[in-house]
Amino acid sequence: EAAGEAEVRLLLQEARESIEAARSYRRELQQRLRGLHQAREQIKDSATLTRDVLEQHFSDLKGTLKKLLDERLMSLLQEVDVIEQESIKPLDECQKLIEHGVSTADDLLREGETSAVDGDVGQQNEKLCNFTKKALHIQLDSLPEVPSLVDVPCLSAQLDDCLLTILKNQIFRHGTVASRPPVQLEEFVEKPGGILVRWCKVDDDFIAQDYRLQYRKSTASHFEDVYVGSETEFMVLHIDPNVDYQFRVCARGDGRQEWSPWSVPQIGHTTLVPHEWTTGLEGYSLSSRRNIALRNDSQSCGVLYSKAPTYFCGQTLTFRQTVGQPDRRDSLGVCVEQRNGDDSLQRDKAVCISTNGAVFVNGKEMTNQLPAVTSGSTVTFDMEVVQLGPCSNEGGNFKLRVTISSNNREVVFDWVLDQCCGSLYFGCSFSYPGWKVLVF
Repeated sequence: EAAGEAEVRLLLQEARESIEAARSYRRELQQRLRGLHQAREQIKDSATLTRDVLEQHFSDLKGTLKKLLDERLMSLLQEVDVIEQESIKPLDECQKLIEHGVSTADDLLREGETSAVDGDVGQQNEKLCNFTKKALHIQLDSLPEVPSLVDVPCLSAQLDDCLLTILKNQIFRHGTVASRPPVQLEEFVEKPGGILVRWCKVDDDFIAQDYRLQYRKSTASHFEDVYVGSETEFMVLHIDPNVDYQFRVCARGDGRQEWSPWSVPQIGHTTLVPHEWTTGLEGYSLSSRRNIALRNDSQSCGVLYSKAPTYFCGQTLTFRQTVGQPDRRDSLGVCVEQRNGDDSLQRDKAVCISTNGAVFVNGKEMTNQLPAVTSGSTVTFDMEVVQLGPCSNEGGNFKLRVTISSNNREVVFDWVLDQCCGSLYFGCSFSYPGWKVLVF
């Protein structure tokens, strides 16, 4: 009986495993069906969009071509009008001159006939003498010049059929239909108040000169440019946490002006709240999003801390700054707690870099030094946890491996603390005005 029960239990176990395997198999098949449905919808939607784009483009092209042809026709007709008017004008003037001469000749004939038959001999002699003088004055042997037909314009239109051949060849080569864009989005990395977007080429034959990244909120109707350049990644800032954003990227081939087709749009988001400086410190002015701090002209000094301990180990904390006059007590870094009354992070329970490149750990300067901070450069902090002792509510030995990078150089060291730290504050201090720091 015991053997029978064991066999039944074994069969039941195998049956349960088979049922679970069937469920898992069904889930996988359903997921693949959804993937096929999405692929089919992408093909249909992109085909519909492509048809609309082609129809609209060629409709606009037809309208533009008709407008250009109408403008050219009008220009040629106006040219015909000008030539006609300029050529006929001297003929009209010559015609008026001839008609005036005919009229003058008619008057002279009538006067001559009258002088020859009317009055006595003495009067006739006087009239004939006057008539002769008048005829000589009129210069009856002077005739206006009338141009021959070969000397006057004969208008014609010169229309070369090669234009149709050129247009035909250009039109037949105009436009292409691509089944796959040459570049696709590759990765989204969540950042506090931002998303690091990476993309890559998927067409090895395509030589990219520039990339163009666009994004929009899922509720927005239009994409907007966020980056144009030669890099294959970009940090998109001012991202609201827990909100979906749609991204797409395209490329421009080497030596070309037109952009490639857009990549398949993808959704990215961040769950990390943005880093913010705390408000209210007299020596600093903040941007509207409170992620940029400007050291103002106030004589008051002190450490400007983050609003909350929003830096977590495993993340990268980045400072980008515009420089002012440096001072050896300046600092950029992270700390375990806010502490009022200090004028620098060069103290215990803090790690920082001075604007001259010196690195401080718990207030002590390290031997290794980084390059001095310059305008537009970035300083990054990366930390990972190495636990030395048990971590409890009462605390314990705690070690963080810290990497600080600046101007393509970095230092790595271990920061030993006497308590567990799940999150850290960041801060800065500058003695002189003009310093501006963006944190992300």
